Amino acid sequence: MTENTQPQDQPLLLLVDDDPTFTRVMARALTRRGLEVETAGDAEEAMQLARQRKPDYAVLDLKMEGDSGLVLLPRLLELYPDLRVVILTGYSSITTAVEAIKRGACNYLCKPADADDVLTALLSDQADPESLVPEHPMSVDRLQWEHIQRVLAEHDGNISATARALGMHRRTLQRKLQKRPVRR
Repeated sequence: MTENTQPQDQPLLLLVDDDPTFTRVMARALTRRGLEVETAGDAEEAMQLARQRKPDYAVLDLKMEGDSGLVLLPRLLELYPDLRVVILTGYSSITTAVEAIKRGACNYLCKPADADDVLTALLSDQADPESLVPEHPMSVDRLQWEHIQRVLAEHDGNISATARALGMHRRTLQRKLQKRPVRR
């Protein structure tokens, strides 16, 4: 899948994330900022795209179905050692930030991140793993709410299918959905 509205002389960014809504929105925003963006939903698709055409940059989701961004990262760097890669995650920790930097990422970003955050991270020369994790990360309740929303979207709003996927009773899920989202 390619957000291809830019001429071929624009820098190419490979965006790899298994959330199609996030991917579509981020690709559009990065395209507006002068990049050509190719998107992949998993590591294998990303490797196929990278072999077809050398990207200048890559943004990889940490947790995806199949191989994670941390597994994909060295594979991409083996193909293109000068590739600038940012790891993007909703599950930030100092441990994964340090591991991403050790494996060759130029930076590590916590979701929610916008296109400007991504560009700043890609172009920044210094990445300090201690400062990459937010001072006040999302609460467990907020992470749970975000996860429920994501699984609900994956099941096209079907409450029963979402409850089965989450391993909870349908009524429990309905009660959780009726509550207001936790701010942080």
